[in-house]
Amino acid sequence: MSRFAKRQQRQIFQGTQYVVFIAGVSVLFLSADWARLGEQFAQANLARALFPDIILTALRNTVVYTLSGFLLGLLLGLVVALMRLSSVAPYRWVAGLYIEVFRGLPALLIFIFVGVGVPLAFPGVEIAGGVYGQVTVGLGLVAAAYMAETFRAGIQAVPKGQMEAARSLGFSQGRAMLSVIIPQAFRIVIPPLTNELVLLFKDSSLVLFLGVTLQERELTKFGRDLASQSANSTPIMVAGLCYLLVTVPLGYVVRRLEARSARAR
Repeated sequence: MSRFAKRQQRQIFQGTQYVVFIAGVSVLFLSADWARLGEQFAQANLARALFPDIILTALRNTVVYTLSGFLLGLLLGLVVALMRLSSVAPYRWVAGLYIEVFRGLPALLIFIFVGVGVPLAFPGVEIAGGVYGQVTVGLGLVAAAYMAETFRAGIQAVPKGQMEAARSLGFSQGRAMLSVIIPQAFRIVIPPLTNELVLLFKDSSLVLFLGVTLQERELTKFGRDLASQSANSTPIMVAGLCYLLVTVPLGYVVRRLEARSARAR
């Protein structure tokens, strides 16, 4: 069979796949009851009533919760990663246990422990900042477990010759790590860290289990409360669109950073 015939068969096969796909989507589109969907999920008057509170309160709180948890996770994750790479065995054991526990447990249980378990275990001890502090600790503990492994992989990806060169210039082990290795590791792990930021943004919805006030609500809690009041899902749909306003651009940034990192290699 000639090369032309094979190419023609491949084109026919691909064209058939396109036709099947378009036909399937068309059937789903035409068979859906768009009127009922619009009535339940797209009431314009309910959507307008959500503004500006959904932006000035719910979205703002979601961003604050996410960034505060991310920063704590960044710092704690770096410390845990260095402990995991330490030559001191107890440090490695503690770091390994932390990573396994906080990656293995659902984030919801971490939030419940922070909000309920800590006050019970340590009477009189309160996390500073109220709900904002609790969310920061909850998200930070979860994020740190994942970031620690990301940092560890980044540090190990830096060529060993970099450390040897730094030591030959008179740098101590610690100074070489802080001044030479970690900055290079950061450049390597920026894409996965950005992706972790996207995941944290969605995990911030767990704040609803902490008993927040009206001014402390994030997007999911805000949409859920108003959906219950109106007996309609439009507020939840609008809240979901607000999530996309942040996660879609961040996802694009992640892809660009990954592509740039791939070109650099």
